[in-house]
Amino acid sequence: MAQLTSRIEDYSKWYNEIIIKANLAETSNVRGCMIIKPYGFAIWEKIQNILNKKIKNTGHENIYFPLFIPKSLFSKEACHIDGFSQECAVVTHYRLKKTHNNNIIIDPKSKLDEELIVRPTSETIIWHTYRRWIKSYRDLPILINQWANIIRWEMHTRLFLRTSECLWQEGHTAHINKEEAIFEAKQMLNIYTNFMENYMAIPVIQGVKTALERFAGAEETYCIEAIMQNGKALQIGTSHFLGQNFSKAFNVKFTNNKGYQEYVWGTSWGISTRLIGALIMSHSDDKGLVLPPKLAPMQTVIIPIFKNEEQLKRITKIVGTIKKTLKDNNISFKYDDRNIYTPGWKFNEYELKGVPIRINIGIKDLEKGTVEIVRRDNLNKQFVNYNYLGNIIPDLLTKIQKNLFKKALERRNNFITKVDDYNEFKKILNEKGGFILAHWDGTSETEKKIKLDTKTTIRCIPLKKSKEKGKCIYSGKLSNQRVFFAKAY
Repeated sequence: MAQLTSRIEDYSKWYNEIIIKANLAETSNVRGCMIIKPYGFAIWEKIQNILNKKIKNTGHENIYFPLFIPKSLFSKEACHIDGFSQECAVVTHYRLKKTHNNNIIIDPKSKLDEELIVRPTSETIIWHTYRRWIKSYRDLPILINQWANIIRWEMHTRLFLRTSECLWQEGHTAHINKEEAIFEAKQMLNIYTNFMENYMAIPVIQGVKTALERFAGAEETYCIEAIMQNGKALQIGTSHFLGQNFSKAFNVKFTNNKGYQEYVWGTSWGISTRLIGALIMSHSDDKGLVLPPKLAPMQTVIIPIFKNEEQLKRITKIVGTIKKTLKDNNISFKYDDRNIYTPGWKFNEYELKGVPIRINIGIKDLEKGTVEIVRRDNLNKQFVNYNYLGNIIPDLLTKIQKNLFKKALERRNNFITKVDDYNEFKKILNEKGGFILAHWDGTSETEKKIKLDTKTTIRCIPLKKSKEKGKCIYSGKLSNQRVFFAKAY
């Protein structure tokens, strides 16, 4: 099995090689779109199943809205159309036809009366629908969520991180007042944070976006930002307080309990298959993928080491007991007894696929009543009595999950640098990378100039903030708080 390019040599190439060689996904013949293969999709299903329960536990219900949005609806909210107009795919015709020489062309007679936008996000069609659903305060709140796909015609694409089509989850809610809507937006941000840290083992920073980076049509965008191994930031979840922007654009009002009409307050929030890219870049090494046990499609793999069919039969008999033990402890596993590959080939395959624990068992192990256990996170090995696996494996999986978070947290903390001088800012950015905590004067003008000069953006204004007087690193004007700058995906 071919070696991976090292992270130090070429981080981007290393990332793409893991995706291809670990059988997560591949490019398709549609520019910017990918085929998510069974192993990659199994990770997405794990993410989806866990988050789906968390979302439903907060009172939200799943729903589905159409993929196509009439252009007249999409253009109703001015900021929204400005934010997405450059990325929209548009359907203009509905039929093809053959020419006399058998070429396939668009039938000019099939032009649509109204062009359709292929969903880049669903706020417009949902708020148009809310107008029919909402009449009274008794109809509120509406708490809905959908698992769907979106199309954003990206200029520069990268598997999982930025694709023209991606799978995602998008929640949309309507509320009676501002306070309830803000509570909802923050609540969902906290649910995402809990998931990232306790399941994905990725520490995040909660914050709000600046006006320049805010979601098109929102009054406030709450976000969670993480740092990857190469020092680049990645936004891995957002929750938007929409205010009354969409309700006013679509004239969605309700009659309050005093008989007066008011505009509805809204939120939207979402994550996508970008999370798989975050998993790869947060934990993996030069041997391949490293998966946190809570999201691994298979948490253990059992590999028999044998020379002939007789030895395999003897090993398989003992493996039957081991499989029962794992099953009783709700641990997912695979027994790889294929005889067309050597044990060494299989070791490399499952290291590349990031399986948290490998259990090796050979004839000599049978005689001793032991198996060899290998951890994927640090490649440590130990021999244990197979009768004790019911206690040992669950404990090891917990330790691996905690260790991955600990390593990621230490890296994140090492990648945070406080800076008070613009020249030092640029030096740290080029030599170290990571998050730079620096003062900013709060103006979009300064933010644009720093971005143009350094290709760096303000990732967020931290929610957990302490007021600190200082001077903006660029303009020298007074500032009351540091913000997080970084180069980002």
